[in-house]
Amino acid sequence: MTRIKTDICVIGGGSGGLSVAAGAVQMGARVVLVEGHKMGGDCLNYGCVPSKALLAQAKRVHARGGDPTQADFKAAMAHVKATIATIEPHDSVERFEGLGVQVIQGFARFISPTEIEVAGQTITARRFVIATGSRAMVPPIPGLADVPYMTNETLFDQAERPGHLLIIGAGPIGLEMAQAHRRLGARVTVIEGTKALGRDDPEAAAVVLEQLRSEGVEIVEDAQVERIGGHPGALEVQVRGGTIFAGTHLLVAVGRVPNLEKLDLDRAGVKADRAGVKVDAGLRSSNKRVYAIGDAAGQGQFTHLAGYHAGVVIRAILFGLPAKARHDHIPHVTYTDPELAQIGLSEAEARKKFGAGVSVHRIGYDQIDRAQAEGRTEGFLTLIAARGRPVGVTVVGAQAGELIAPYALAMASNLKLSAIAGTVLPYPTLAEIGKRAAGAYFSPRLFDNMNVKRAVRLVQRWLP
Repeated sequence: MTRIKTDICVIGGGSGGLSVAAGAVQMGARVVLVEGHKMGGDCLNYGCVPSKALLAQAKRVHARGGDPTQADFKAAMAHVKATIATIEPHDSVERFEGLGVQVIQGFARFISPTEIEVAGQTITARRFVIATGSRAMVPPIPGLADVPYMTNETLFDQAERPGHLLIIGAGPIGLEMAQAHRRLGARVTVIEGTKALGRDDPEAAAVVLEQLRSEGVEIVEDAQVERIGGHPGALEVQVRGGTIFAGTHLLVAVGRVPNLEKLDLDRAGVKADRAGVKVDAGLRSSNKRVYAIGDAAGQGQFTHLAGYHAGVVIRAILFGLPAKARHDHIPHVTYTDPELAQIGLSEAEARKKFGAGVSVHRIGYDQIDRAQAEGRTEGFLTLIAARGRPVGVTVVGAQAGELIAPYALAMASNLKLSAIAGTVLPYPTLAEIGKRAAGAYFSPRLFDNMNVKRAVRLVQRWLP
């Protein structure tokens, strides 16, 4: 058996693992990267990239008007594959070997606290980084295993448009794919056991749900699935109470689970639970040689979070610097149309933490001239502020994922609201909504303050 010694062994070639490998090798470390499936991980092959490509094509078809055709669906799926193919070289084995990374393809398993075995080779490393990502959760619903169903890993392999797509789960993935398929001509029913977009601001979620329903997406809430039956092309989902929903295709989108079961973590002394590897603030596991990042670390399932985690562990491993991950500045976006973006605390969480010092400011899209010009006035931005800084922001509306960016910068860098309020923006842009909210924080302090009024009157009296 071949033995390899290295400084850093990264297990998993998704966004987080690739970031660690590329950064570490270019700064002089010896790096081995192990990937058991596809380079680029879930995000490139089954997640962020294909879903956004499909949404983009569906949006174009929707804007065109008229009835979508099978040709539209085929063109949309072709665009998905073309998009993946365009990005693939950036995440390829060839590129990373060109950077100096030793890439080994196969599934790794720990055989000791300092060693893994993969593809007939034993790798000893000073530090390991577990970046194995996650996969779609398949719930133990009676009858599910007996019928054909899709997850995000098989959804983009469809050659023909579904006649009636049933989706279990009304989270971001379920609703994004519901809107995309509806705009491409499929009938869509979404079945949710609790509340649709239940983790998001309820008022913002209501804006998204109203739009989807107006487009013909059926969204059924508080409907616990009890049984699934039928056969290919004629599926049935029965919910509590006996109601049955019939369709031609089924997508399961009820959450994700970390990919850890093949690693034999117990042999490495690495503790984990259902959420992921148990890590400290520096993303270090119970084995001080082993770190975990991204979905595998159980602290959030976002590609950008995995990239951020990569930077944290690179500082710790390469330079021995104290590095801790924080999560209060990590935004998340649901890419429906309109989009829904959030960062930081909810109003209730902010009031619990900061007490009476919290203020809330809402600006509607209808107050923004660019939104009026484009006829996209649905939605709003809500700013939650404390001690002169943003502590939570929700945006629902056109390009919400872009409009959250200034507040992501402010919260990551601990900037005051004056930095946003004092920014000069081009007119007219949707970005004015964020500046307008920051200005609303200062308005009562300037315009309703008697001390300010007295000072102004005094100055005016003495000015020549």
